[in-house]
Amino acid sequence: MTKHWIAIDWGTTNFRAFLLNDQQVIASVSKSCGLLAIAKGAFADTLHQHLEPWLEEYGALPVVMAGMVGSQQGWQEVPYVSAPATAHTLWESALPIATPWGSQAWIIPGVSSASAFGLPDVMRGEEVQLMGLYALHPALEHCAILPGTHSKHAQLNRGEITHFSTLMTGELFSLLSQHSLLGRALPEQQDDSAAFVKGVLTAQAGVPFSHLIFSARTRRLNGELEPSSIHSYLSGLLIGNELSGVSAEKECWLVGSPALCERYLYAAKALQIPLQIADGDTCFLQGMAALYSQLQETYA
Repeated sequence: MTKHWIAIDWGTTNFRAFLLNDQQVIASVSKSCGLLAIAKGAFADTLHQHLEPWLEEYGALPVVMAGMVGSQQGWQEVPYVSAPATAHTLWESALPIATPWGSQAWIIPGVSSASAFGLPDVMRGEEVQLMGLYALHPALEHCAILPGTHSKHAQLNRGEITHFSTLMTGELFSLLSQHSLLGRALPEQQDDSAAFVKGVLTAQAGVPFSHLIFSARTRRLNGELEPSSIHSYLSGLLIGNELSGVSAEKECWLVGSPALCERYLYAAKALQIPLQIADGDTCFLQGMAALYSQLQETYA
């Protein structure tokens, strides 16, 4: 019996697939073909196209998918499981799909929860990373930050996702820097660590958010900021605002790619918030491997 299988992170804008032998990655592929780029009814054909070299070599391998592929706009909607959520509730609610070429496939559900502020919240994909974080670094409790377009701040208790909050930091930076007055008529931007830290610290003053971000314009106009440093300052404002609710008294995990985590680490250092790094891909694959193991037993 082959030990090869495929893990897929299929989001809104990107597609990533990993070919594994047990838990060892032997090949991977990344494409800019998230669900927004897939025509209705074309998910199976798109998946086969990207996996074809592996399928030709190893046959109709089992496939486990997570992320927005299971959303209302994805291949097939998989209902959220409600927090508290564990690896057991995730694999138990995974949706089996029979592919046209004979691979057994599953889509892992996302998780819904009330946020730390009492508002409804959801995640798809990050729940797998959180399961992987717990498997790699078991502890009674975890506080975790998963930075990205929509950053997640999550709490785990004995590996159980109890609640989380989404902060649209990455998307807001894109919108404000590209489509607002704050980013208009700027010269080529340079990375400016001093401007970034200035933004991080300014965000701690309790200023109303819409007034806070306007300082990216006014500090440029009065000469406090170089025109080439506006993106660095704006990034600092947004990340600083996101981290303003994180306690410096409790160690927290930062789960993501090194490039994505770098600015958060720099901001956390300025705020004296202790953070430990866990590689996002490693956590994702560890989480997927645990889920796949249970799916194998269930559908054997």
